[in-house]
Amino acid sequence: MQAGQIPVVVLAGFLGSGKTTLLNHLLHHSGGSRIGAVVNDFGAIEIDAMAVAGALGDSTVSLGNGCLCCAVDASELDEYLERLAQPSAGIDVIVIEASGLAEPQELVRMVLASEHPRIVYGGLVEVVDAAEFDGTRAKHPEIERHLALADLVVVNKADRAADGERVLRVVRELADRAAVVPASYGRIDPEFLFDCRPSEERIGQLSFDDLHRHDEGDRQSHDDHLHSAYDSLSFSSEVPIGPRRLMDFLDSRPEGLYRIKGYVDFGVQDSVNRYAVHAVGRFLRFYPEPWARAEARLTQLVLIGSGIDTAALAKELEACKEDAPHADEHSMWGVLRYVQEPSPEG
Repeated sequence: MQAGQIPVVVLAGFLGSGKTTLLNHLLHHSGGSRIGAVVNDFGAIEIDAMAVAGALGDSTVSLGNGCLCCAVDASELDEYLERLAQPSAGIDVIVIEASGLAEPQELVRMVLASEHPRIVYGGLVEVVDAAEFDGTRAKHPEIERHLALADLVVVNKADRAADGERVLRVVRELADRAAVVPASYGRIDPEFLFDCRPSEERIGQLSFDDLHRHDEGDRQSHDDHLHSAYDSLSFSSEVPIGPRRLMDFLDSRPEGLYRIKGYVDFGVQDSVNRYAVHAVGRFLRFYPEPWARAEARLTQLVLIGSGIDTAALAKELEACKEDAPHADEHSMWGVLRYVQEPSPEG
């Protein structure tokens, strides 16, 4: 996405599904990113667990790890998004935890309707209680509609479900093409939702090292590190990528592929811009941004998932290379469908 833009992720799910637990987990494992957390049910947040450092104003608290938390209702959402998007707040990503009775599409609509030039929608994450899934579905049949809207579904409490595999199968059927992630205690890799900034200075636009680094000084051991439960693929190419070939690849990506991030060089199809790509589950956005003068023109991508065939995916990406001698005015249409129109202020 463009420099200075802040992705807004909507976190939804029915009462008791584990949204707050997942949000607390993200706050504690932000990897150096500063999170703005916007919460409907403020009383449900485990204040002690988040080590509150002190109040910063009405309904806003500063957390010990550098994150901010706001308690809002729907009518105040735009106001708080604007507040968190101010450069002085230093926010890298905003997570909105919806009320357990909220209609997620309404929050999504409000985020998409924001005219703030720094706000960009980052996807809908639906949290499901695997242990109570059948009962929730019977009591709240609208869960099927919520799952159909989701970009990423977290099947929480998978370890406590009587038949977790069956629940996963049903959820995958209802979730259409959304990525479905099993979890316990809301522990998912934050990289599924946003980039974790390294604590040290780094050179370049994209680092692949943070996916594999486990220094001795890390607070978590290698076995406890979230990345150890997932597969990742780093892809780099000096040859431009064909837009149609890449869209065919993205349209057919496997269900276990949860996250794609990086930059794409489309060569002569757009010689002015590189395209930042951000995919969470089935959510996909491209963000064109001008090439810097004298910058090496590379495609650099990171793919993260579970049970994915990294060798096969690498082969498919290799097949996306296309050093076309002339531009085809129609070739970028598929990509441009996923480019968010700039706001009037932008």
